[in-house]
Parts: sequence; C-alpha cells; structure tokens
Amino acid sequence: MIHGDLRMAANVARGRALRIVVDGEEIGAYEGESVAVALLAAGRRFTRWTARAGEPRGYFCGMGVCHDCLVTLDGLPNVRACMTPVKDGQRVDTQRGLGEWPVAP
Repeated sequence: MIHGDLRMAANVARGRALRIVVDGEEIGAYEGESVAVALLAAGRRFTRWTARAGEPRGYFCGMGVCHDCLVTLDGLPNVRACMTPVKDGQRVDTQRGLGEWPVAP
C-alpha cells in the first residue's frame, strides 16, 4: 500500500449507521465517530462564525485544544465537535457568534 492510499479504507469496519440533523438537514454518521468527523464526511467545512468579524471557523487541532470547532448541539452552544461522539438523532447547528444559551421558563 502506498502511504495515504484510500483504497484500503474501504475494508475498515465502521460502527453502526446513525442519522444526525445538521442545520435542519439529515446526514449519515457512524457510531464511534466524532461530530467533527461526521460533518467533514458530509462536506461541511465550517462549524461556526466568529462573533466579532463573522469569519468562518472549522477544524484546526482536532483534539479539543483550539475551540475552533464549536457547534450548538441539541440547543447547547459552545460544544467542541472534535471531542463529542455522535448519537442517533442529535441536532447540530452551525454556531453564530458566541451562541445563544437557552433561557429557562
């Protein structure tokens, strides 16, 4: 195998197939993957837009240090997509700015 040859990846066993909802669109994911992996596999490069300049941010470190991959997950803002495993039926929203915290009734 040549280093980086993706043909071998087809033989890798994946977890159970799941569905998550991203910005209102249902996408496929696999148990054992992070939210970031599911988003990247679906072609989504950005997870949030900065508060000050409105610039897109996405995946930088992939290990929870940089906080560039923040999303709103099931209504809770500022969740690191790279550190959060997918769960069937999760609702993931691209975060705008600092995120909106739910207000208790």
